[in-house]
Amino acid sequence: MPPLKLAIIGGGPSSFYVASRILSLLPQSDPRASQLKIHIYDRLWAPHGLVRYGVAPDHPEVKNCTHKFDQAAEDPRLRFFGNVQIGPQTPPAISHALPIPLSALQDHYTHLLFSTGCTIPTLHPVMPPSDRVIPALSLVHWYTQHPSRPAPPPLEKTEHVSVIGQGNVALDVARMLLTPPAILEKYDVPAPVLDLLHRSAVKHVSIIGRRGPLQAAFTTKELREMTTLEDNTMTPLAPELLAVPPGTKLPRQQSRILQLLQQASASASASATQTSRSWSLDFFRSPTGLTADGQLTLAHTALDASARAVPTGETSLTRTDLVVTALGHHGDPASAHHDPALGHVRTDRGRVLDAAGRALPRVYASGWAAMGARGVLASTMIDAYAVVDAILADGFGGAGAVPAERGFADGAEALVAEPRDVDLGSVPPEVEEGVRARQVVQYEEWKKVDAEEVRRGAERGKERERMGWQEAHAFLTGAGAWGNS
Repeated sequence: MPPLKLAIIGGGPSSFYVASRILSLLPQSDPRASQLKIHIYDRLWAPHGLVRYGVAPDHPEVKNCTHKFDQAAEDPRLRFFGNVQIGPQTPPAISHALPIPLSALQDHYTHLLFSTGCTIPTLHPVMPPSDRVIPALSLVHWYTQHPSRPAPPPLEKTEHVSVIGQGNVALDVARMLLTPPAILEKYDVPAPVLDLLHRSAVKHVSIIGRRGPLQAAFTTKELREMTTLEDNTMTPLAPELLAVPPGTKLPRQQSRILQLLQQASASASASATQTSRSWSLDFFRSPTGLTADGQLTLAHTALDASARAVPTGETSLTRTDLVVTALGHHGDPASAHHDPALGHVRTDRGRVLDAAGRALPRVYASGWAAMGARGVLASTMIDAYAVVDAILADGFGGAGAVPAERGFADGAEALVAEPRDVDLGSVPPEVEEGVRARQVVQYEEWKKVDAEEVRRGAERGKERERMGWQEAHAFLTGAGAWGNS
């Protein structure tokens, strides 16, 4: 029976869903269990990717999936190696990560999975990052203490923020900037972030989209949270914006969003309560430029017959202190097998394809690396399970396997070893040395940091108090908590 030794590049939710699924389908009692090893590599020192460094702090329930990941990591056939950069450095750079080439994995694994996500923000074509324009991803990385350590936003001198985009990330950013810090204190918000939020001068956040409320990408849940923000007022929307076009039958999601906007607008119009902060949904507006003195030019738009936003010829100006672009993400063009036309890796049923559309032998992609930056954790899990079917079919045969003589790329550069040539217990020597040098973090060490973060948080009456890399390294060293290779 051939061995199946899988290297996974990326340690986010898709990676752990894949690993957990394989381990559950091949339990220790299965005759093939002894022939299975899974190694997860992540350029971040802590596991779980977007669950730790992307989920809004006031959404702790979304992070419950980590219990499943912890259970998977208890299986001795799974190992995690954090703080390891496989291949080219992916922006944003992690200076302390151990760099090793992709080729270093080749002799040690029979199967390879790219689960590297979409780490590059989509920038606005006429407003690149500057001291007045920052990608939403930088703001998210700031308030989640991402190892890339982006600069804090200038909130102390910012009264008006314009968020470009109307998806869930845009609403997350707006909510974090508007929520009273006293409410955020109980959540997983790092102390330096809370300190700056306490000093913030933000009074209004405009959430700008080029289309209308029926085309907005945010969910009902995210919108409802905005409408119930403490000490905040929504700017009422014009009734004609919320009118259903004649003869239109709305899907349930759109109907609920429209009803919620109608209720929130009516409530805001009738309220005489003065609040310290406010926010608005600015539909049918498309930014076309930002002047040095903070004048944001907005082209007015309308929908054509294909529901695309087209300019009407009218424009208006909005005075703003900070622009946050929340326009989505894409994969790193420098990463292996990136397809620039798609913005991510090209795949077929989980298998990575070459330029001619043929499957690379035993090479796969999952999650956002394969699908693009869309969907929620549930869709990530479903995709991961489908990729597992392909991996197991190719590894052990059966329904869904791709015959090499028919479906795989001929003469493709080998990225993995032949099953007969692999040592199940080996890891690349660079990684072994990184473990000995206490540069590479394994899962048991992460769990010690995790427990300490929770303990420190409990002392402050909050979910946890996060550590950065230097602090985590010092803690593990001081506690004598580094493991062995």
